[in-house]
Amino acid sequence: MGRTLLLRLAVAALLLLVLAPAAAADRTIVVLGDSLSAAYGMDRDQGWVALLNERLRANDLPWEAVNASTSGDTTRTGLSRLDSALEQHAPGIVIVALGGNDGLRGISPGEIERNLGRIVATVREHGARVLLAGVRIPPNYGRAYTERFTETFTNVATEYDVPLVPRILAGVAGRSELMQDDGIHPRAEAQPRILDNIWPKLRPMLRE
Repeated sequence: MGRTLLLRLAVAALLLLVLAPAAAADRTIVVLGDSLSAAYGMDRDQGWVALLNERLRANDLPWEAVNASTSGDTTRTGLSRLDSALEQHAPGIVIVALGGNDGLRGISPGEIERNLGRIVATVREHGARVLLAGVRIPPNYGRAYTERFTETFTNVATEYDVPLVPRILAGVAGRSELMQDDGIHPRAEAQPRILDNIWPKLRPMLRE
């Protein structure tokens, strides 16, 4: 075997060693969410993020989801811990499922929109793609506020050209058999439906 060929093989092997960890990291999905994604009130392995990992394996998709959700998080606190999550997991995709607590606290929709925009921009700066998941709030906050709140997710998705799941709790919210006694958090029985809401927008991203 010639010297030149040996040198080429050695370089190829070195490149594989260097690039393999990066490729593996690119196959990580980070879920940046609040209690709706953090499996609040149930075992962690019953939540929709854990079910997502089961679905990924069942479909032979070489991805792994990491649940970086924290109960009580707002868009502001999610933004504050985003850099740490990105550096730790180096994801290829980030599912942003924040805003519900902002709405329940009556935070200005303008601030929510700015925070979500900064989250999307920061994720992109780290070379990852974003899937945005929206949420609805009860109508007792008034029509003007609830409509403006809903628009924040559409506005961010449009401005930054990212896929949007309009309602993460579609088919779940308002159904007592699927909601915990507080009427805010979904039961374990609702988690497959939440995943079904996310999956149609996530699946195409896994193939890109």
